[in-house]
Amino acid sequence: MLAFARFFAGGVTVAQTRRNVWELGGEWADPILWYARGVAAMRARPLADPTSWRFYAGIHGFDQQLWRALGYFTSSDRLPSDALRRRFWAQCQHGSWYFLPWHRGYLLAFEQIIRAAVVKLGGPADWALPYWDYFRPGQNTLPPAFARPDWPDGGDNPLFVRPRFGPAGDGTVNVPLDKVNVRALNERAFTGVSNGGSPGFGGVDTGFAHSGRIPGGLESQPHNMVHVLVGGDDGSLPGAMSVPDSAGLDPIFWLHHANIDRLWESWNRSAPTHRDPTDAHWTGGPAGRGQRAFAMPKPDGTTWTFTPAEMTSLAALGYTYSDLTPAIVAAPPAERLERLGITAHTEGARRLPDDTGSEDTTVELVGASAGPVPIRGSDVRGHVRLDSGMRRKVTASLAPGLRAAGSPPAPDRVFLNLENIRGQSDTAAFDVYLGVPDDEDPTAFPDRLAGSVAPFGLRKASTPDQEHAGQGLTFVLEITDIVDRLHLGNSFDVDALPVRIVPINPVPDEAGVSIGRISVFRGGV
Repeated sequence: MLAFARFFAGGVTVAQTRRNVWELGGEWADPILWYARGVAAMRARPLADPTSWRFYAGIHGFDQQLWRALGYFTSSDRLPSDALRRRFWAQCQHGSWYFLPWHRGYLLAFEQIIRAAVVKLGGPADWALPYWDYFRPGQNTLPPAFARPDWPDGGDNPLFVRPRFGPAGDGTVNVPLDKVNVRALNERAFTGVSNGGSPGFGGVDTGFAHSGRIPGGLESQPHNMVHVLVGGDDGSLPGAMSVPDSAGLDPIFWLHHANIDRLWESWNRSAPTHRDPTDAHWTGGPAGRGQRAFAMPKPDGTTWTFTPAEMTSLAALGYTYSDLTPAIVAAPPAERLERLGITAHTEGARRLPDDTGSEDTTVELVGASAGPVPIRGSDVRGHVRLDSGMRRKVTASLAPGLRAAGSPPAPDRVFLNLENIRGQSDTAAFDVYLGVPDDEDPTAFPDRLAGSVAPFGLRKASTPDQEHAGQGLTFVLEITDIVDRLHLGNSFDVDALPVRIVPINPVPDEAGVSIGRISVFRGGV
């Protein structure tokens, strides 16, 4: 790992510090001005050049039709060779436990390409990529240098892109704080499960997954939601940030991912039980399974390959962050035993993830919807029919009283699964409420908000000839606190739970968005 830092620092390990873009000293402070100049240098290179702006975007994903519609591909462009595309393009890891380490390597390689351009232009050798902490008060709007078409060097601003429409689709770009959260920081295990329980902080065990099905906690929120909120759509075209195959074309992409990378490091440092996987299938990456290796072009045109194990130490990689404290701290889980009136012997009072960093895999289905639930318009109603025996198991786990020594005192965690979401829109984000009566306004019940979902990558995941045969995306929302409140209010003893889907913007019929099944699972404590 140190070899990576030394290679780009001329043989001397130099620690770089990534700083908050809003705290650099002004709209066009030197770090952001040099970033714009580096972006301009990359943009001046042809698509087929592995160090060009569009080539690096293609590493994340490529859709020729979409790029053409967004103005990033013309008939005069020459595609990279087949060999280069096989080695580098369409490589991003989503819906996978490789999501975080792959994007860390992607950021590192991109940062070195920009830094090399900066140095060539006479800029500082210690230039580092800024991060955008949209959770910090007053900093959830697009940084000003990205929001206007002009810049100090004259001509078109390299940081400004026209297909960036924002949550309302009118070009006003911001991240509404009621739509994003850092609940993932409360996850105790990095690796989750794919059978209805928690997908974990970092995702579920997969092989190479360019378009995986179940995003991990941090990938789902805030990663996916920020992509869709910033990109948006104008009614006919998605913004570049809204779609995985075009997201890397927007310069704000890299600052967003620097923040996601920062939150990964924050999670690792926030509790002794938070740790990255040690499973050889994770540490060795897909290449260890005989699959495609993670590979990036260097400034000199050669190739750097890396594994997740090599991405776990910021110190070894030669960089850090100016602040690793989340601006909005994940609200700690309420003290459930006290709230539910459960008294437990202290010995073995809490079950923690085992040494593999995996979540408990004991998960059972409590209930499910009768069929698919189409998402159309601005308010969608659905119901989860509960199995009476499973519901009683959940209720029994929540019952007050003294738990015997050696028995697991922790009551059930409960999860709402939105399974196999399919559709032709990457921007159909929505809020999900649980237990709100059909004749009530769900926004009047903020304590029943299970979470907000952004279907980043939905079109690709719904295409039959793509990865996972068009099964769509599945999102898992923890509803433990809501079920606790329903139980304490004697409202969980029902045959069916109402579910309300409230799209952030109305979803047109032609988008064809639907949830294959809404289900509730217990377990994974």
